[in-house]
This record gives sequence, structure tokens and C-alpha cells, in this order.
Amino acid sequence: MKHWKIWLSLLGCSVAPVTMAQQFSVAVYSRTGTWHHESILEAVTAIRGLGKLHHFEVFWTEDPNRLFKDEMLSKHAVVIFANTTGDVLDDEQQAIFQRYIRNGGGFVGVHSAADTEHDWPWYNKMLGHMFVRHPAIQTATINVENRNFPGMERFAPRFLTTEEWYEFDASRSPGLHYLLSVDESTYQPSEQRRAEAKTAPFHPISWYQTYDGGRAFYTGLGHLPATYADQQFLHHLYGGIYWAATGKGLKAP
Repeated sequence: MKHWKIWLSLLGCSVAPVTMAQQFSVAVYSRTGTWHHESILEAVTAIRGLGKLHHFEVFWTEDPNRLFKDEMLSKHAVVIFANTTGDVLDDEQQAIFQRYIRNGGGFVGVHSAADTEHDWPWYNKMLGHMFVRHPAIQTATINVENRNFPGMERFAPRFLTTEEWYEFDASRSPGLHYLLSVDESTYQPSEQRRAEAKTAPFHPISWYQTYDGGRAFYTGLGHLPATYADQQFLHHLYGGIYWAATGKGLKAP
């Protein structure tokens, strides 16, 4: 018995612990230059939860000096702008981020990422549409425009959601593929939007595109802290993260 215990002890010492590499790493960036969303911490917590569920690493910062360097960005498959607002990068950091995307990096924008860097044309085109205004928070009906994208398979064709419905400007990019839109007949848009809708009735909420060598996904959902406890929304968000990181995903039959 003593020899058996010694053998087991030696075996345990000689076998290194097995570690499982993560699928990829994402960087969550949540710096705000203007409005600070109270849901930022919930967003970060939810993305960390997605990382545990789907086996990817999550790095979070609000300090651009910790992330926007070539050697730092190269560690991450995706950069997520989680409710950023205003000017969040200086000229040098913008150039570094452009290089990252042009080298095949992924971008995910959540909600007020569309209210970020309005004076940076390259970013505006990558985002696709920029925020203009919003009415009061309301419940409305969302239409699924396209199921041929990861994270879309769990949505009903039409479903209710309560959100701060961003109203956007015209498309900045010809390459956008729309995923979700909001039915404006089911809530009260702003007066300006009601006037605009006579000539541009379509109101997109989520879309994606390949852009300047990389991949970009945006969802206008994500204003309310409680949204980050909604499993359908989280699956939608992970679908965008997964596609931006890998270019892969589910397709509808």
C-alpha cells in the first residue's frame, strides 16, 4: 500500500495541469466624453458572463492609454465600444485603431457607440449610422430583417422590447446589412422623426458590415441596465461578438 501511495504521489508531481485556451479575447472600452450611461457596469458584467459561457477572455478599460497601442490591440479579436459617448480617442489613438481594423480586427458597437466620435468620418462610416436624437423610453415592436447572422435564430419574427429608441442619420456606408428594425407605428417617435419618416420610413436598429479589412457589428439596444439580463438580447450581442471575432456564424435554413 505504501508503494502504491508513493507511485500516485510521483505521478501527480509529474503531470502538469491541463489548461484550455480561450476561443479568443475581446476588449471592452467604455470611456464617455459626454453622457454616461448607468448601464455600463451591467454591460461589462454581462459581457464577462458571455465570456464564461462561450469561453472567451474579456479585458475592460475606460483608459485609452491601456488599450490603444498596437501591441495591446493585437491581443484582442474584437474591440467593443460599450455605451461610449463623445470624443474618446485622440488623433494618435484613432490612427492605431484604424490600423487594427485594417489588419483584420473586429468592432462591436453597443447603443451609444453611435453617439461617439461624430467628427471622425472613418469611424462614422464603420459605425454605419450616427445617433441624432431619441424620444422618451417606450415599448415598441421590433421586426427581424435578416436571420442569416449569428445570434438571430432565437428571435420571433416580431417581438416587444422597451428601449431608448435612437433615431439615426442616413447611412454612411453602402455595405450595411440590416438585422433589426423598429416599427414606428407601435410607439411615439420624436416630432422630427415623424416628419422624416414620410420620405425614409425604415428605422434600423441593428446591422453589420465588412469594413476596411475588418468586421463591424452594431446594435442600438442596450440603454437600460435591465436589458443586460435579457437572454435573447445577450444571445444577439454574442452573435455580433462571435462574427466580428471570427467571421463565422449560423445561417438560416
